[in-house]
Amino acid sequence: MAMPRRMNVYHFKKGTEICNYSYSNNILAVKLNRQRLVVCLEESIYIHNIKDMKLLKTLLNTPSNPSGLCALSINHSNSYLAYPGSATIGEIIVYDANNLTTVTMIPAHDSPLAALTFNALGTKLASASERGTVIRVFSIPEGLRLFEFRRGMKRYVNISSLSFSPDGQFLCASSNTETVHIFKVEQLGISGEDGAPTWTAYMGKMFSAASSYLPAQVSGMMSQDRAFATVHLLVSGQKNVCTLAIIQKLPRLLVASADGQFFIYNVDPQDGGECVLAHKHRLFGLDEDKEEGSECEGSEITVPAPACPSYAATVAMPTTGPVTATLTGYSEDGGAKKGEVIPEHEFAAGPVCLDDENEFPPINWCRDGTRGGQGRRS
Repeated sequence: MAMPRRMNVYHFKKGTEICNYSYSNNILAVKLNRQRLVVCLEESIYIHNIKDMKLLKTLLNTPSNPSGLCALSINHSNSYLAYPGSATIGEIIVYDANNLTTVTMIPAHDSPLAALTFNALGTKLASASERGTVIRVFSIPEGLRLFEFRRGMKRYVNISSLSFSPDGQFLCASSNTETVHIFKVEQLGISGEDGAPTWTAYMGKMFSAASSYLPAQVSGMMSQDRAFATVHLLVSGQKNVCTLAIIQKLPRLLVASADGQFFIYNVDPQDGGECVLAHKHRLFGLDEDKEEGSECEGSEITVPAPACPSYAATVAMPTTGPVTATLTGYSEDGGAKKGEVIPEHEFAAGPVCLDDENEFPPINWCRDGTRGGQGRRS
């Protein structure tokens, strides 16, 4: 990055800059929902109001966080922020970004944290440690442990991402290995039993009953649930990011790898098991397995794709009209540097509005997988 200490907020559809802020150290992560924008530095966190970008709160002297690990609930009515509470053990601080108060501290793991994510409602928080063997799910805001999943026992791995499905029923985890795990977040009914008990649920109850007679370490391992579904990627040893989504009314697992590959897998929500590869795309770089211009099986392009302008070129496009109003960079306590000139939204009657639902354009895809153009993939 040319300016790692500066944050620029752009209007993606119009290609214009809305505002910018400069910080004292490198920006490691930026999270936002329709209420708050959070900027994470190694030892501090800045919380902005999304409507006018005013700096509301600066959390100083947070534990060293060189990876910028944090999570912000996408549910703006529950704008909970989670970040590490320790650099040596897996403590999680849950902060209410709406009311600007600390909610709770969760002693989640014995080793430092590696991944955090909220479900869509902001009522559950999943975490993993640097060991990468156990994934835990906690209730929010109470911080009570609800579920515990075991990814593996033979080796430690670096979990790179956690993600809930939109309905919160599944949780996926990817790492630097070739396997992506999907866990089923099953909530028992009022009677304590599922409507249709399965063989795995029956065996789980047997293990749970037997675990009370065993040492704590052994009983803890027996009470941990295993993966409901798995994916074995074509490549290993690279950082992957995964998420669960509903596409064409069917559950899908989306996986993007650091080498520019993008995979879409079909997930069986009833039986789980090994997921089936449905689509493979190249986001950037050249696909060595295919001739240039060819498409993988299952991909569809409805119209020829024109040349794709880069994001930098899109941002550099001239505005449709003169910008007459400006805002000055605001800082409550000197966390963000003052003096930056911030162009106001072109047609904003009041403060800059980033929460307008009409200001989110559809995502178009070019033939080579980059954004821009009119070619749309299925």
